[in-house]
Amino acid sequence: MSPNQFFLLASAGALLLVGGCAKVQPRMSSQECLARAMYFESNRSSEAGMLAVGTVVMNRLESGRYPQSVCGVVGQKNQFAPGVLSKPMGKGRELASQTAGRVLKGARHPEVQKAMFFHTAGYSFPYTNMHYLTIQGGNSFYEKRKNATSTQAMVAERQRSEKEGRLPFNPAARNMPTEVAVRTPEPAIMRAPVRQSRIAREVARGAGAVSAPPLEAMSIEDLIQQNGG
Repeated sequence: MSPNQFFLLASAGALLLVGGCAKVQPRMSSQECLARAMYFESNRSSEAGMLAVGTVVMNRLESGRYPQSVCGVVGQKNQFAPGVLSKPMGKGRELASQTAGRVLKGARHPEVQKAMFFHTAGYSFPYTNMHYLTIQGGNSFYEKRKNATSTQAMVAERQRSEKEGRLPFNPAARNMPTEVAVRTPEPAIMRAPVRQSRIAREVARGAGAVSAPPLEAMSIEDLIQQNGG
């Protein structure tokens, strides 16, 4: 191979290498991947909703049953929104990025707890193992339990009640004092203080006079004679 041929071959190889590198997408950071999951899976103006989605991603990462990186979890096939790692983001991107940074530093949505699943709020499914925990940013978050007791409707009612400043439920015990009052009315007869008669008061004031028997033991005739009648 002549020097000219070697030079041409080397140049062609360099061009191919440069062209191939130009098509390689830059590697995303964990914050970028997490922000994208939040952005495409939640209401883009709801910080709480984004935080809830981020909590699910981190729960999966820490469970040991999913890919061992944030980008791996977010990019797992058929788990998050199609094109989650490739579609362009618009308004709300900054909030998603800021919230992702908080999640990576340890922030979590307290009501999501250890949930690793969610779906669009309002959708229903026939499964009996979906134990719902909270509804945030247009999504319902749930755990899979054998004995699921909390339905999506129950969570919605609880959160609606809390928002309106009332108790989630109105148990019968709450009306118990009124019911007891009805069952046990106040006495019909009101007892007033007993007034002494004028004669009885005079008898009581007659200190030093002839001792009189107790009022209860005196007849009306005896009382008249004692008082000069």
